[in-house]
Amino acid sequence: QVQFVESGGGLVQAGGSLRHSCAASGRTLSSSALGWLRQAPGKEREFVAAIRGSGGSTYYADFVKGRFTNTRDNAGNTVYLQMNSLKPEDAAGYYCAAASAYGIVVQSSLYRYWGQGTQVTVSS
Repeated sequence: QVQFVESGGGLVQAGGSLRHSCAASGRTLSSSALGWLRQAPGKEREFVAAIRGSGGSTYYADFVKGRFTNTRDNAGNTVYLQMNSLKPEDAAGYYCAAASAYGIVVQSSLYRYWGQGTQVTVSS
């Protein structure tokens, strides 16, 4: 079983930055794809970013490209999401997740383990 501890959410003004971190325990995830998804009230959960097992390749949703950066540490069990130039529409609960696959995973249903989520609020 995998447990995640997320941190880094909060309140920020539009144009500001936040950095999420998500640390996993329980098993090594160095071969697992890690991702970030978000869900705003009344909306479906949507894909934000993913990084493949062992790091390196990343993939972003169009609405965060150029603003968000997804990285993971060398051990592979901690993933980070740097969010810059935040917009009010970025406000949501952000969740890290791990998939059994090694490659980039976009589909929410393919993520097996989930963090508890952290809330991001962006004021205009």
